Amino acid sequence: MPGPVAVVLVILTVAAEELRVLLIHRSGEPYIGWWALPGGLLRPSERLLDAAARKLVEETGVADVYLEQLYTFDDLEDPGASVATAYFALVDSRRVRLRTGASWQPAWHPVQRLPDLAFDNAKVVDYAVTRLRNKLEYTNVAYSLMPLTFTLSDLQAVYESIFGRAFDKRNFRRRMSLRGIIRPTGQTAARGAHRPAELFEFTSRQPMLL
Repeated sequence: MPGPVAVVLVILTVAAEELRVLLIHRSGEPYIGWWALPGGLLRPSERLLDAAARKLVEETGVADVYLEQLYTFDDLEDPGASVATAYFALVDSRRVRLRTGASWQPAWHPVQRLPDLAFDNAKVVDYAVTRLRNKLEYTNVAYSLMPLTFTLSDLQAVYESIFGRAFDKRNFRRRMSLRGIIRPTGQTAARGAHRPAELFEFTSRQPMLL
């Protein structure tokens, strides 16, 4: 008979112009002292999506964000589970309230400078980052990383952090306009000594295909 099933959660955000992932500092065996993705075993009669949503709220305090099943892995070296189903979530770090406690402490880590991870979790993070980059080409899921209103420069900085490269400002703005996923709010925001910048919002804060 198959063994227990675990849920693993890749929680991604953009902060300080870096794409970051939430990791847990393990306080128990196996891999004590290592960093790993948050997760755990399913509760009796619990659905996979419900377990992922539960862990998301436990670790970040937010629920109304983009959450998607990523992949089911059967080779993550976890002695407590025969398979692990991974989900990834996109959160605005300014809304997050990380769980506090003396053990199993969570912290954000840049995906480009990950520590050694338990259970071969680096493979799961890589898979999630690739999926996110692909989805940004044909969906509006960036809404989950942004505040309600933002400038086009703010949005471009998020895309550049995810893809790890700079975009031409004029081409980026034209592409966003053609996709129809954002619209001007009619408001502006002062930014230092520069003239006020126009504020935008997503046309929908629910997943949509382009």
